Amino acid sequence: MPEPHSPASWRIALPHTVAAVPIARALVRTALIDIGSTADTDTAELLTAELVANAVEHAPGHAPIELLIELLPTQCQVEVRDSDPTPPGDLTAPGPGCEPDPWQEHGRGLLLIRTLSSACGHRPTASGKAVWFTLTAGP
Repeated sequence: MPEPHSPASWRIALPHTVAAVPIARALVRTALIDIGSTADTDTAELLTAELVANAVEHAPGHAPIELLIELLPTQCQVEVRDSDPTPPGDLTAPGPGCEPDPWQEHGRGLLLIRTLSSACGHRPTASGKAVWFTLTAGP
């Protein structure tokens, strides 16, 4: 079992297919349960699935998608890296009139990430971009 202040981390390359989504969900749930984290596993699974699904849908080519999970006693951070350098839609609070259309099938993933995470963002990487979210662990 990890020391109380040292992070437990997982890193895995996922296939650039929709099969990556359930694999990522299972990994984040298993990681949170394994360490005994009090972060909400359902929320972590949902947000991880959104990030991975976005990477599969929007990143060109067939390069693997990388999933990184870092767990600390007070928080969980999940990062998804893909080969597309284009930043995702805005992960900060949208301006007036920028909310997704409730009748559209797509466009709510980033809203979920903004709303349900403690923090979120993106950054360029040497081979594309990384999109991440953080969840604060409960008491």
